[in-house]
Amino acid sequence: MFDSYGREISYLRVSVTDRCNLRCTYCMPPEGVKLLRHDEILSFEQIAQVVGAAASMGFRKVRLTGGEPLARLGLIDLVSLIAEIPGIQTIGMTTNGSLLAPVAAELKKRGLHSVNVSLDTLDPERFAAITRGGSIEATFEGIRAAIAAGLAVKLNTVVLPETSEAEYQAIRDYAAGIGARVQTIARYHLDEEKRDGGEYDRPPPCSLCDRLRLLANGVLRPCLHGELGVKVDFGDIAGSIERAVGLKPARGLAARDLAVGQIGG
Repeated sequence: MFDSYGREISYLRVSVTDRCNLRCTYCMPPEGVKLLRHDEILSFEQIAQVVGAAASMGFRKVRLTGGEPLARLGLIDLVSLIAEIPGIQTIGMTTNGSLLAPVAAELKKRGLHSVNVSLDTLDPERFAAITRGGSIEATFEGIRAAIAAGLAVKLNTVVLPETSEAEYQAIRDYAAGIGARVQTIARYHLDEEKRDGGEYDRPPPCSLCDRLRLLANGVLRPCLHGELGVKVDFGDIAGSIERAVGLKPARGLAARDLAVGQIGG
């Protein structure tokens, strides 16, 4: 389907939880965020209903995000549900990788095609500082398991002011050595107007935006840099999607109500 600016919208990003086992400096404040109650979060069956309606309207790609999607128990069952939906061609997941190793093979078996793993440095101490306590070895284990399972792996590298070009080159060399790709991501602040600098791979220019976001609480967000949202009406899911796509702005402005980790990036 197309929005009011002629952009084809075919990509649904699904935040399955607002919880995360890390506290990355660019993703959430040190004190964390106010978490949703369990009864406020969509069930897997409800998520699958929304994805099914979206697929019938021309959506072809789904990406599971969080928080940390693997922090939600039973995520592999959601992958199975989505894989059965006609029209969905690609199922991806964005993860910090620390919980990936034990489930990578099963995720692939259930229908997951790819994982984007956050990796901003190869230095264990800097990694721990950026993630506020994360273990880089756990992420490496997750990457190795994903490669072994046959998942396509992309490394999401946030461009930080204090990181040298040599460090980014080391990440690129590491990716080349394991058969992965690197995607550079601008460090952005949701409470500032979206800027299309073009220096980095993500976020894409607003003119090329093809996505809609489903938050864990059942709100469809037309734009990452915006506070507009449509609560899914499960009596008329297609109508909810149409309204959300109709609200997509020409370009992102600012969103001060949620942290990046609550929207899924």
